[in-house]
Amino acid sequence: MQRNKGPEKNKATSAADVARLAGVSRSAVSRTFTDGASVSAKTREKVLAAAAELNYHVNHLARSISKEQSRPVCLLAANLDKPYHNLLLDALTKQLQQDGRIVMVINASSEPSSAEEAMRRALHYRASASVVMSGTPPQELVQACVDSGQKVIMINCNDDIENVHHIQIDYADAMQQAVTLFQQAGCQALSLVSSTKGTPSLLAREQFFISAAQAKGFEVTIWRGDNTNYEDGQQAAQALLSDHQPNHAYFCITDLVACGFMDTARHEFNLSIPDDISILGFDDIPQSAWQAYQLTTFAQPYQGIANRVSDILGEQQEADLTSRLNAIPKQRNSLHKEKREKS
Repeated sequence: MQRNKGPEKNKATSAADVARLAGVSRSAVSRTFTDGASVSAKTREKVLAAAAELNYHVNHLARSISKEQSRPVCLLAANLDKPYHNLLLDALTKQLQQDGRIVMVINASSEPSSAEEAMRRALHYRASASVVMSGTPPQELVQACVDSGQKVIMINCNDDIENVHHIQIDYADAMQQAVTLFQQAGCQALSLVSSTKGTPSLLAREQFFISAAQAKGFEVTIWRGDNTNYEDGQQAAQALLSDHQPNHAYFCITDLVACGFMDTARHEFNLSIPDDISILGFDDIPQSAWQAYQLTTFAQPYQGIANRVSDILGEQQEADLTSRLNAIPKQRNSLHKEKREKS
């Protein structure tokens, strides 16, 4: 018996091609690949054999594009070369894929114009939700996304944008803990190594750290670099350590900055950590636990953020629009050890 022809080479295999090869109806193919649908064992066997021969796979996106859960979730990300953004993106994509959602990453810069363009793309792609990992798009564009039926979730962004979900870190509590750790280590003066970038999360850390330090009677010297990279930490150390005094401690706004600061302190100023200076970081990037650093830091709740995004997307009714999560202190060996043990 002459077999039915398969599809032409380089042409995507369709359900109709499988039906022809198997000698069944198009609806029989559809029922075979639909959970719970009625189809005889003989028909199922023929359809699966034909599908295997033709390397056919069901296009779930095309099949259920009208369903909210099948529409993509757009992650608007920036600075993906930095460990913090890598770790957050990893947690988000794993969780959303585990939830059975389609994830689309739009790589944008943190500039408002770039965030605006990224949100316009999310509108064009008919996304079910947009998760803004950094940057602050215009209020009007955010509202346009909400009006189109999208959920908009903003992580560590300005909370003055209305009608969207905000996930924020409780920096007030974390910075109080940071100052307490310095106090317990016997530190008498503090320096804040920060950045002129002025993102909402950086500004919050700055403001709450300074407030907590002043409340405990500390003087705070502030140094700001252009960015939050390793090189900025090096520059800060060169500027601040030339007249370093005993019992002076340094809070670096990110772990990358702290790593640059620590290497310069050791290699250019021959200072021992933690014997000569105490240092804190923020983010708990993998490098902070390396033997070369053993940096005391605060871990961002990456999985907690991902879980909250998952919960928001699964909610049928609107819950609280603002969620606050706690950063987790990770005590290692960059604070003055002897004084810390006596406290």
